[in-house]
Amino acid sequence: MSQLQPLTGQTVLVTGASGGIGAAIVERLSAEGARPVIHYGRDRQRAEALLGKLGGNSLIIQADLSRPDGAFALWRDALSAAGRIHAVVNNAGVRNEISIDADPADWRAAWQKEFRVNFFAAADLCKEALVHFKQHGGGRIVNMASRAGQRGYAADAMPYGATKAALTNLTKSIARSFGRDGVVAVSVAPGWVRTDMAEDFVARHGKEAAVGDIPIGEMAEPGEIAELVAFLLRPSQASVNGATFDVNGGSYIR
Repeated sequence: MSQLQPLTGQTVLVTGASGGIGAAIVERLSAEGARPVIHYGRDRQRAEALLGKLGGNSLIIQADLSRPDGAFALWRDALSAAGRIHAVVNNAGVRNEISIDADPADWRAAWQKEFRVNFFAAADLCKEALVHFKQHGGGRIVNMASRAGQRGYAADAMPYGATKAALTNLTKSIARSFGRDGVVAVSVAPGWVRTDMAEDFVARHGKEAAVGDIPIGEMAEPGEIAELVAFLLRPSQASVNGATFDVNGGSYIR
């Protein structure tokens, strides 16, 4: 295996791949020899632009992960197109704001939407992947968690933190339960990452509101996350199983 292309021969399904972190992950995986399966929800244009950028060695699949059957449809279509999937990166996520003063119906809808996309869709993909991995000699799962799931989160975004905490726990359960089946499962827990969502926050609240409690004084770049994900997918990295990797500039240390 080439040192420069340690992921040669791996097909990796990446959810939410048209966005900032997802697109960076896909580009990095491709550069290291993998064949990414690019999932997108709505932005076909960005997904196709990414596909074109990679020069052919990738696939593109649309699925609405906010639908109860969305993740199962995505897996079915991805497996049909790829034949064998070696790894899944559950990167898709949504973050909304809801106040405790909200109408009960709006409150419940906000929680249900975030759990549907951030946790239930990821759990459904993990289920399908685990069955596939057990049949084919193993595989990898990287779940994109968050600093918010470890230290708690803002009053108006509690659902987001709760979904990410659940996702981290699911990862640990998979690591403990399926390690002997050749499955390696890890979580990556970023703090602020310089994405469109982060830039919108900075535009509204100022940069200090985002980076004020980050000792290094800067957000992470999407490329940092992508480099770590690619490293964690290397066949040589099996003992990382069950770990949560913090990428938060020192703003949460455990």
